[in-house]
Amino acid sequence: MNSMEKNLSIGKTGRHETFTPRYGWIKKGYEKAKKNPHVFKDTNDIEQLGVGKNMVRSIRYWCSVFGILEPSPQEKKGDITPTDFGDFLLHDRNGCDPFIEDLATLWLLHWKLFRAPYNAVSWPLAFSFCNMPSFDQQQFTDGIIAAASRIGNGRLSKISPSSYAKDASCILRMYTPNDGRQSEIRCPFEQLELILTGQEPRTYFFNLADKHTLPPLIFLACCFDYADFILPHNLRSLSLSRITYDPASPGVAFKLSETHCGEKIDQAVKEITGVTFVESNGIRQLQYEHSADELFWECLYQYYQQSM
Repeated sequence: MNSMEKNLSIGKTGRHETFTPRYGWIKKGYEKAKKNPHVFKDTNDIEQLGVGKNMVRSIRYWCSVFGILEPSPQEKKGDITPTDFGDFLLHDRNGCDPFIEDLATLWLLHWKLFRAPYNAVSWPLAFSFCNMPSFDQQQFTDGIIAAASRIGNGRLSKISPSSYAKDASCILRMYTPNDGRQSEIRCPFEQLELILTGQEPRTYFFNLADKHTLPPLIFLACCFDYADFILPHNLRSLSLSRITYDPASPGVAFKLSETHCGEKIDQAVKEITGVTFVESNGIRQLQYEHSADELFWECLYQYYQQSM
């Protein structure tokens, strides 16, 4: 078992209360927690957030797994505060996309589901290991359970199959556009079109085409975020093969081919100093002079500065 699979093996299934993230929820959770770190444990949390109890828990969950909020290390147990990433995106005065109007932000939040700790483990399991050309919801659920059993070292297989089934349903509803759910409130992540409906009723497939709404700089930022997690900090290169094919890698998260990954990197490296994309002995590699974490932020600053 490689290091990524070890990290996946200690992941957890979702606590989304069966709700996909809705328009306004992420901003609302961020704003309320910024003003009141214990909003999610107050007895009047329903009144403060203006939604039902299950939705309160779902808002907290999504804000946490998207890296917008985190437990406060200096306050009472249960307090939760914005992360630097959350402030960078959503701060009213200084945030780059306070109301999540740019599709690039949705791609970036989607990527956070593939970054440890895996508190939404079904997402990387599904995208990394469920490689069926098409599937219905039961087959999708079974694929996630099979992946969990294979890499979980026994731990993930102890999670109830019904938990994986709820995650599978949530994933399909989160990313599939225009599937006839007229009565359900739409999810903003449908715009990414990562999962499409098949020709047969109630069947689906992963969209493997190029993602034209995914900006190259955002893709490169995710590559550096991935490198920061999987590589020793003294290493300053990452192969295109790993970026494309490794479990929970950017290529897997965004369902991109090696060609499309390479094209986005080729475009993006022209805008970042000290970064090259070269071929050596037949292997294409992303090489960089500064730390991967620094370059992650540099890519984000560059992109949002251009788009504002």
